[in-house]
Order: sequence, then structure tokens, then C-alpha cells
Amino acid sequence: MTIVDIETVKARTGRSLVDPVLFDRLSACISFERGMDRPTAERVMDQALAFLGTCAVHPVSLAPSKAVDIGWHTFVLHTLDYAAFCNRVAGRFIHHIPTDDENEAAERTAPCKTTAAIVAAGYVVDAPLWEGAANCSQCKDGCHDDPPPDPKNAN
Repeated sequence: MTIVDIETVKARTGRSLVDPVLFDRLSACISFERGMDRPTAERVMDQALAFLGTCAVHPVSLAPSKAVDIGWHTFVLHTLDYAAFCNRVAGRFIHHIPTDDENEAAERTAPCKTTAAIVAAGYVVDAPLWEGAANCSQCKDGCHDDPPPDPKNAN
């Protein structure tokens, strides 16, 4: 499932950001190290790359899902390739900064905020890899439904 209407928006995949040989190497590493089947490992790596491509152009901090973070960790460990990717795509190093934020509300909205940013950046979102993203109300343009009105202000 994607959160993009590919007919109306020319969405691209994360894997389009790297050489196919590098993509295969990173996907194979995920598959081997995590005991993950190869197609799932490729989906994880694709979403990690879409996430990083979005981080390169998005002005606000974004957070990966647990599944997508696996792909980011794998890429970070290939330091030369990762640094070259960051320089080429973002013009800077994209740091992986763990968070200690226990804010439950922020955690609940992170998948929606992040997947909306990914869609806005022009990438396909593989919603099952983003915990909670399937519950985000998004239109084909990456917009969100307004929050419900405050009952205290209803007339």
C-alpha cells in the first residue's frame, strides 16, 4: 500500500537515490544480519533511503519507524558510502541522533508527520513499514484532515 496516487504524482522510490549495486549490498546486509527475507529487506532499505532523502530537504526533524531505522543503521555502518550519499543528497552529513523523548503524543504523531513529509518530498511510502501510518488521514497530495473541533467551542 502506498500513500501516494502514482497516477497524479510522479513519486519516486528511495532506492532511486543510490546505485543499484549499493542498494543490493545494503539490502543483503539487512537480510543476513536481521534474518529478514530479501524482499522485506529491500522494502526496508527503500524506505530508509526515502526517509533520508526527505531529511535532506525537510526543515524540521523527522523520525523513522522501528523498521525503517534498521535500514538507516545499516547504511550508517557503511560510513564511506553513507557520508558520500549525505554529501551528494543533502550537502551535509545527516546525523543519526537517538531520542530520549518519552512524549507519547509526539510518538503517536511521528509516523503521520514523517510519512506526510516523505510524500511531500515526492517519494512512495510503504505504509506497513511505518507503524501507525496506515491510520493517518492523508489525501493524495499528502495533506491531513483537520483535527476534530473542540466540543467546548461548538455552537
